[in-house]
Amino acid sequence: MSERPHFLAHRKRLRERFLKTEGNGLQDYELIELLLTYAIPRRDVKPFAKNVIKHFGGLTGALDASMKDIGKIHGLGPSSAILIRLVKELLVSYMAERIRCKDVLSSPEAVLEFSRLKLSGIKNEAFMTIYVNVKNEIIEYELLNEGTIDNVVIYPRRIIEGALSHHASGLILVHNHPSGNPEPSEDDRNLTLTMYDTAKTLDIRLLDHIIVGRGGYFSFREKNLLV
Repeated sequence: MSERPHFLAHRKRLRERFLKTEGNGLQDYELIELLLTYAIPRRDVKPFAKNVIKHFGGLTGALDASMKDIGKIHGLGPSSAILIRLVKELLVSYMAERIRCKDVLSSPEAVLEFSRLKLSGIKNEAFMTIYVNVKNEIIEYELLNEGTIDNVVIYPRRIIEGALSHHASGLILVHNHPSGNPEPSEDDRNLTLTMYDTAKTLDIRLLDHIIVGRGGYFSFREKNLLV
């Protein structure tokens, strides 16, 4: 009889630890390792998991990575890349559901965390619009455009059309700065003023424009730049 692979007992212990603690106490690489056991059933995936964490600089980097970049890691294939990316998309959907139908002005932190999660990992500037009703409850969000590393072209008319089609009475604009510095550029400030004036003529409120980056965030509302 062939000897039972040593990693099978390790997998069993890892799963038992997870069941007992619901994940508390497991290191980041162990969480990735456990995930990979469902994509790679017949190999020791511990080295792969450690390599994922090392290559992407941590769990956040791993979840933000594209499937193409994940697939470049030695030992990982399309199934592993899909599974890791699926975790990120589940997190985004989970947070989107939690903030839906909540007053965004009373839960600004939740909106910010959702925005950072949704746009994190995107290598180019991307722009998202969050639509709210008269009670400031989120009714929908939409990723409108993705540009270059330091620029994204946004047309106010496209944003207004989206607001009207969703019967929104208010908007929150969100975009990322891949450079990491969330300070607004002159173009960001001009766009905000243009959108504020354009939306106001149609009785649509611009509640905020949030810029997110690795170094933090910038809120036009918090800085009292929206009157």
